[in-house]
Amino acid sequence: MTAFDERKDAFEKKFAHDEELRFKATARRNKMFGLWVAAQIGKTGAEADEYAKSVVLADFQEAGDADVIRKVKADLEAAGKPADEGALNRTLQEQMARAIDDIRAGR
Repeated sequence: MTAFDERKDAFEKKFAHDEELRFKATARRNKMFGLWVAAQIGKTGAEADEYAKSVVLADFQEAGDADVIRKVKADLEAAGKPADEGALNRTLQEQMARAIDDIRAGR
């Protein structure tokens, strides 16, 4: 194997690893965000966990975060809670930072 092939393989492995971590962080972020929203609308225990799973699944509808924001905004409004899209986006980003920290810490 040439040095070029070894370098190419190393880049491919790093890319695959980074993508796996990004996927895990996004799923964790969505779960934490779902639990946060569940608390806002008064869900606890198993009901909150089920809601968080529904937020994780909502992210598979389309690329990006718009599907998650749209879902939780509609759920918050249906529960009579104010739902500012900008504030939801900020909370989602805060949850992403926590998810990345958790993964880096091995949690």
